[in-house]
Amino acid sequence: MGFSAQAAAILAPSEQPAAEVINPEGRSRVILVCEHASAAIPESLQGLGLRAEDRLSHAAWDIGARAVAMRLSEMLDAPLVASRVSRLVYDCNRPPEAKDSIPAKSELIEAPANSKLTDSDRQARVRDVYEPFRALLAETIAARRSSDPVLVTIHSFTPVYYGAFREVELGILHDADDRLARAIHAAAPSYTMLKTELNEPYGPTDGVTHTLKEHALPAGLLNVMIEIRNDFVGDAAGANRIAEVLHGMIESGLEACEHPAGPAFEKRQSG
Repeated sequence: MGFSAQAAAILAPSEQPAAEVINPEGRSRVILVCEHASAAIPESLQGLGLRAEDRLSHAAWDIGARAVAMRLSEMLDAPLVASRVSRLVYDCNRPPEAKDSIPAKSELIEAPANSKLTDSDRQARVRDVYEPFRALLAETIAARRSSDPVLVTIHSFTPVYYGAFREVELGILHDADDRLARAIHAAAPSYTMLKTELNEPYGPTDGVTHTLKEHALPAGLLNVMIEIRNDFVGDAAGANRIAEVLHGMIESGLEACEHPAGPAFEKRQSG
């Protein structure tokens, strides 16, 4: 994709960078990722036409995901790559060609300004939000290649979607490589009573595994995407509790992958 030299910068200098690494010297093999960590909308976009009550809704970011990821970063001593811009500006877990990379509507919440974008507008969002995030994550992984890094992305989801209640409480998602996801899912009953499912409430066919496909699969890195129902992480206490649960599940999953107990932990390729 070519970028117009005339496209204005989306983020003011005081709003940059678009992405950050927290705990960059962390010693863990795990690299944590939180693509939807922020609800921040640059001043230049004038709130995207959102209603005031929607600015901090789940449409703008993954509620509780950053808090969980931050606590996990401490517990695992792992670096965390996090976006600092709302996914309504650009969803860093989507490639530029995806229609929902800049959503005009998220479930029932509309972002009117996103329905009127020119090609130049879209290119500027990619240039100023997605590309810095993508480059920072790629650099973080590259700097740790000798330690055989593991990619773990942290997300949250709403209890009700289009009026339907979601019974799943914790989702363990994978794309073509399901090694770590299946190992973590197998470990879940030892750490939590939460209803835990594989590839729920979303899966690869929903287009949600872009980060895994872009950064982990080509390099053969162990990887998993974790989805937490956001009514469990709406405050600091909840986020801490879930982080403790996930810490145990991730450590057990990695141990199982390092010392496989049988064919359940062999690498599978989806058809």
